Amino acid sequence: MIVIQSKQNPIVRELASLKEKKGRRERGTFLVEGGKMFLECMESGMEIVRVALLATEERMPLDVPFKDRIDPSAVVLLGEDAFRAICDEKTPQGIAAEVKIPHTPLEPPQKSCLFLDGVADPANVGAILRTAAAAGYEEIYLADCADPYSPKSVRASMSGVFYGKLMRGTREEILHLLGGIPMIAADMDGQDVFVFVPPEKFCICIGNEGNGLSEEVRKRADFTVGIPMEGRVESLNAAVSAGILMYLLKKGV
Repeated sequence: MIVIQSKQNPIVRELASLKEKKGRRERGTFLVEGGKMFLECMESGMEIVRVALLATEERMPLDVPFKDRIDPSAVVLLGEDAFRAICDEKTPQGIAAEVKIPHTPLEPPQKSCLFLDGVADPANVGAILRTAAAAGYEEIYLADCADPYSPKSVRASMSGVFYGKLMRGTREEILHLLGGIPMIAADMDGQDVFVFVPPEKFCICIGNEGNGLSEEVRKRADFTVGIPMEGRVESLNAAVSAGILMYLLKKGV
């Protein structure tokens, strides 16, 4: 196979564009970096569009994991400079995959779910997806949030992004869809979550890191719960708070 060396090669430029939201939107794909994430992506059943491998004089990686499930024509070998150009990680692991972003239409939840309302930090979005997968929250609604398919969010999700049913829309669309589902707003001034008894099915609402939940979601919420703080700590990171609430509220059902 030919090893692509130039960072200006069309294939390299297409893969590099996935580091930006515009590139992901235009191609309808996102980038998965590293061997572990690649294997988990394959196991999840997501559609692999292309696989890029780092190839040098000392390293010619032709034995691709799951190669029997990948079209050989979709595998490209890149020289070190070209490979670094496509990766977001500072120390690339030698394998990256272009993956199709699932088209998930907005639809009502079948189980208890999450509503991320303006969560702006991609690391927080990814960490929440990771915990949601572990805690059994499969349906996640996102309005005005960081892109869950950005490299930083994908890394933070640690494969959670492969398993969650991510549905993006406006607040109005999502609130209309969740009509009839008890909504539990997360706010530090809310009722102590440790004594709160949740309904059988619910939606946990997590707001922006600095401003909290939007006014529209606050007004729609049926309950407001908070995590009690001791000492001088005023609040917790959005992803940490979401994780605590996910487990406590599910346990209370």
